[in-house]
Amino acid sequence: MRLVRYSDYGLDIQFVTGGPPCQPLSLGDKHKAHADSRDMFPEAVRAVRELRPQGFIFENVKGLLRKSFSSYFNYILLQLSHPEVMARGGMDWTEHLKLSEEYHASSCDKVLEYNVVFRLANAADYCVSQQRHRVVIVGFRRDLNARLSFPVPTNSKEALEFAKYGDGSYWEEHRIAKKKRPDSPSHERRAVQMVDKTLLGGRWQTVRDAISGLPDPRSEQASSFKNHEFRSGAKPYAGHSGSVLDEPSKTIKAGAHGVPGGENMLSLGDGSLRYYTVRESARIQTFPDSYLFHGSWTESMRQIGNAVPVKLANIIEVSVATQLVRMARQDDKKRKTGY
Repeated sequence: MRLVRYSDYGLDIQFVTGGPPCQPLSLGDKHKAHADSRDMFPEAVRAVRELRPQGFIFENVKGLLRKSFSSYFNYILLQLSHPEVMARGGMDWTEHLKLSEEYHASSCDKVLEYNVVFRLANAADYCVSQQRHRVVIVGFRRDLNARLSFPVPTNSKEALEFAKYGDGSYWEEHRIAKKKRPDSPSHERRAVQMVDKTLLGGRWQTVRDAISGLPDPRSEQASSFKNHEFRSGAKPYAGHSGSVLDEPSKTIKAGAHGVPGGENMLSLGDGSLRYYTVRESARIQTFPDSYLFHGSWTESMRQIGNAVPVKLANIIEVSVATQLVRMARQDDKKRKTGY
């Protein structure tokens, strides 16, 4: 990104989207943030400043909201709100933060300003078979009549619990015989059954939902699916016991030093473990089966772990696109009627 000349793209870019490399802010890395050369948020701000888009969407890890990073997160939001406020020669980020705060509080006319909102979203709440918490930052240029609220979650843990221990519809959907269904404590089961199902919405999707229809990767039928090769050597260790079949998966991660084993393993319920195949991980990230990954298992898992779940990205982008269409229609009406 540092070598990109945005002037080559003109000034007719509607929207900028991206995920500035998150390793400096990840819970699984060294937590250097602004002191890490891999922090690409300054480049994301430069893209907004030079392209002047109608708006932007940026996604990052939930570590961005850690208390120790609160000042730097505020700095990011201020930069995105006022991208024209550039650091003067020799300024460090704390000095630039002070300059940005003064500019934000001033009554001077703002040359380029964005209304910015953010939300910590859990992918499982949006029909993704994975507990994946990500910070989503959305901004619209202030001179536009944009109205944006984040999409309302459509799925819940409570609905999944009801489907399992209330009416049993989850097990029936997967044709799991009653004698093979795990039980829950009687008091918990009674509490679930008292819930009004009509208030729950859709249920969380599970690993079983995601990989349903895929053959065991050790079987001969596995070759009929691309990226569905078995990988041996899965072993549990402290804090890394794999994902449970009938719950949303743990977060699929890329890892700073290779793929973390626990987050990319599946617990089969009989005490055995195995690694996810690339295809299973792709499904958990809601990639279609037609999307192929090239390279080794580790490289493919890195690509998948760095990705935004396709379904979550689509839901957010549709809400943004709806605003763009509404504003375009409003502008068209104004040109035709004069008001």
